[in-house]
Amino acid sequence: MTEKDIHARIKDLVDREHELRAKTTRGELDPETERRELAEVEVQLDQCWDLLRQRRARLDQGRNPDEAEVSSARQVEGYLQ
Repeated sequence: MTEKDIHARIKDLVDREHELRAKTTRGELDPETERRELAEVEVQLDQCWDLLRQRRARLDQGRNPDEAEVSSARQVEGYLQ
C-alpha cells in the first residue's frame, strides 16, 4: 500500500464518518449503531495513521517503506494504555 493509497483510504474513512453522523441526524440510523460503526471507523483510521508513521520512519532510516505492515487494532488502540 503506497502513501497515496493510505491517504485515499483515510479520505474514504472520514467520508464514512461524516455519512454516519448525517444519517443519525436525519433519523436514518439509530445512535447505538452510529456509535458502533464510528468506533470501527476510528480504529481503521488509527491503523492508517500508524501505517503512515511506520512508512515515514522507515524512509528516515533509509529502509524500504513498503515493508511497513498494518498494526492490529489491539496494538494501535493500546498505545495510550
